[in-house]
Amino acid sequence: MSGVTTCLRFPGQLNSDLRKLAVNMVPFPRLHFFMVGFAPLTSRGAHSFRAVTVPELTQQMFDPKNMMAAADFRNGRYLTCSAIFRGKVSMKEVEDQMRNIQNKNSSYFVEWIPNNVQTALCSIPPRGLKMSSTFVGNSTAIQELFKRVGEQFTAMFRRKAFLHWYTGEGMDEMEFTEAESNMNDLVSEYQQYQDAGVDEEEEEYEEENPAEEE
Repeated sequence: MSGVTTCLRFPGQLNSDLRKLAVNMVPFPRLHFFMVGFAPLTSRGAHSFRAVTVPELTQQMFDPKNMMAAADFRNGRYLTCSAIFRGKVSMKEVEDQMRNIQNKNSSYFVEWIPNNVQTALCSIPPRGLKMSSTFVGNSTAIQELFKRVGEQFTAMFRRKAFLHWYTGEGMDEMEFTEAESNMNDLVSEYQQYQDAGVDEEEEEYEEENPAEEE
């Protein structure tokens, strides 16, 4: 939260706000679950011994070990992502590194959303660091997490575990079934856009927006 809101609180070369973040990060209303990462993740004692560079920050930022979600982005594709750099960093260097990452890992980005990586630069680094980066990614790999929750829910719901606590307060069993169905639909939607290609997206757009007959 600190990294995402830093541009609202401190000056920078390239600022961003929550509205811009929401507009750029959510291509479809239901797909608004993000994976967040941070770099550098080092011990307090190591900060003063080693200077971190922009290429290292960028590399660490996309590393699954630096993600705060229990999902591996390599099992999905990024619809959109945003990187917020803090400290004395060069805008050109940041743009070059982000472009390199995209080129090297093009298979992990959907090709039918152009310019789907947003960057922001803030001049003030976090306390105790000279440079840092916060990563926010909208990846289809987040469906792993929902599938895991779904499996755990199904196992417990089959035994009606803890269900009486909810029904005793006025809830109905059907509400749980509907919630499970809704989550399964969400997983299917993520999978649909993960598998989609440029041609499929164009066809879908044409179906939704047929040309008006003269």
